[in-house]
Amino acid sequence: MSKVKPALKNGNHSSDSARSSTATASLSFSSSVFGQLPNSEVMEWLVTNGIGGYASGTVANLLTRRYHGLLIAAIKIPLGRTLLASKLDETIEYEGQVKRIFTNRWGNILVEPLGYRHIEHFHLEGAVPVWTYSIGAARLEKRIWMQVGENTTYIYYTLRQASTSLSLSARPLVNYRDFDKETHANGWQMRVKRVEHGLTVQAFEGAVPYYVLSDRAVANQENNWYRNFSLSLEQNNNYVMMEDHLNIGEFRASLAPDETVTFVFSTEANPNLDGASALAERHAYEAGLIALAPDLPAKLVLAADQFIVKRAEPGLPEGYSIIAGYPGLRDWARDTLISLPGLTLATGRLAQARSLLLTFSHYFDKGLLPSCLPEPGELPEYKTADVTLWFFEALRAYFQETGDSLLLSELFPILKEIVKWHIRGTRHDIHADPLDGLLYAGEPGLPLTWMDSRSGDWVVTPRIGKPVEINALWYNALCSMVEFAHNLGEKAKLYEKLAKAVKGSFSRYWNDEQGFCYDVLDGPLGAVATLRPNQLLAVSLHYSPLSRKRQKAVVDICAKKLLTPVGLRSMAQREPGYIGHAGGSVQQQDRAYHQGSVWGWLIGPFVSAHYRVYKNSKSARAFMQPFLEHLTLHGIGSVSELFDGDSPHSPHGSIAQAWSVAELLRAWKETGPAPASEKIKNANLPGD
Repeated sequence: MSKVKPALKNGNHSSDSARSSTATASLSFSSSVFGQLPNSEVMEWLVTNGIGGYASGTVANLLTRRYHGLLIAAIKIPLGRTLLASKLDETIEYEGQVKRIFTNRWGNILVEPLGYRHIEHFHLEGAVPVWTYSIGAARLEKRIWMQVGENTTYIYYTLRQASTSLSLSARPLVNYRDFDKETHANGWQMRVKRVEHGLTVQAFEGAVPYYVLSDRAVANQENNWYRNFSLSLEQNNNYVMMEDHLNIGEFRASLAPDETVTFVFSTEANPNLDGASALAERHAYEAGLIALAPDLPAKLVLAADQFIVKRAEPGLPEGYSIIAGYPGLRDWARDTLISLPGLTLATGRLAQARSLLLTFSHYFDKGLLPSCLPEPGELPEYKTADVTLWFFEALRAYFQETGDSLLLSELFPILKEIVKWHIRGTRHDIHADPLDGLLYAGEPGLPLTWMDSRSGDWVVTPRIGKPVEINALWYNALCSMVEFAHNLGEKAKLYEKLAKAVKGSFSRYWNDEQGFCYDVLDGPLGAVATLRPNQLLAVSLHYSPLSRKRQKAVVDICAKKLLTPVGLRSMAQREPGYIGHAGGSVQQQDRAYHQGSVWGWLIGPFVSAHYRVYKNSKSARAFMQPFLEHLTLHGIGSVSELFDGDSPHSPHGSIAQAWSVAELLRAWKETGPAPASEKIKNANLPGD
């Protein structure tokens, strides 16, 4: 069994002090919030293990997604995510009363039993979800967390209040499938065996065995399929609605007041069964994270940790990556590089930032990074125009924070090759136009920018030509190359010349009639004047090609037409084709993603741009305050991927999105007490 020692800034924490530290990140709810199923079945919790595995579900303990489960293990770290443990159905006997405290929906109609009605209180203790169940005068607490570095989930019960003993029965429901699919039993016979402290399961020959164990509950083996669990949220997504799970037995334990019982789901043969010590270790780990970033909101610091995962690469056994979002996303390159400054630099995790940059540097080909890092046996796919340019900004931010000339020197030859490929041209017609120095990108049927949704074969927002944010990133990359060259004693003249040309040509983006930037130039539709938030990057990035006057105009129009309490709309409401609600079928959602939906991550560029223009930390931070309230909705303790463009801006997509959390942390740190002049430069390279 692996043991993870938390990196603490000021020495070791005792268990009590660690628990006190994580209390600053607690979120609490009363039964009035989730006493009704429509509330508790849409409030979701998430815990992770730092290697790509996770556990997630609803406060009601009702399965509503195919992605819900107590152990979704990363079989091929950090991917190969496989649902092993689905849920634990608990029944309590106390003073003659028998209460089932779990909830299931069957056949899309029947909800039975109604265990959620026994939840008296729910809160996050740091990042650990805690339920308090009431049965007469008894109060039973349940906690769920994962062991860092292991595919191991703990379910830990404490009888906090009672006048006599309480009997707990728990029936584990298991599975073995890709987390993105569904199971129908169809005669499937898993091998279930008794072992010391519980049961072991091998789903089929060659499958990874896993264990369902307890420190003191006695296990009785069974083998019964429970059929037709209804996954209500999957129905909304036009997916298969029903699924089967296997009940492998019943665990029984008797608890006296203040006694505990621990259940462990694990791929480890000998996990730690001492729930108290495992919980103390988890509290100490979280306290260490908070100690590394004392000036940031503790809740966001803990949320950030959920996305950072180990990813070993040849020659880099301690490599890292970033999961883009939970429950269903993998480590997309764009999301990783945008998220790196907020998730690692802002939170004091500099070693992970360095490792991330090295991990991704292994995958450059013809001057481009792939869309996502491949699983073993996969080939990387190179289908983006912006990801490579985000690498420059991530490295620039890292170098500014650390002064790590060794890494900069190691990566500089790669950066030089990237610039050469962009000048001569690379995949998908990505090339610098020799007439104006601006980057052109695109070919029919392939979305290359972050606005990459498609519906079947239809690309919703193709944006072929010269998108405004691509050239803001290109200018920022060239100016960063000048900075890097000067620091390393390398020649900078080529990059100065290119940056000067791009800055001069960037004036073409200005739409005098509308008072903001065109979204795309020189594409099949000519100059596209759709009001979108992409132009904010021309203000928020470290090096801006816009004059002060135009920077202010961009910020003001985006604040007036695109800003909402939870991010910025992907398109202004007045524009043709605007979609204000993203619900419905997968096709309807795909159409809405970049045609009006609000994206949480865009609050970061907006706050940075506003801060650059107005130099007012208090005003800039005020735009982020609603997100701290959002932590109590959708994915509790984290920030959603996107929201409806129209009020009340209901959340959609991932319940926890890396770049949404990351951009809040980055912008929060940026708008701290240091003067604006020390935090961000107003591009005077080359010349203003």
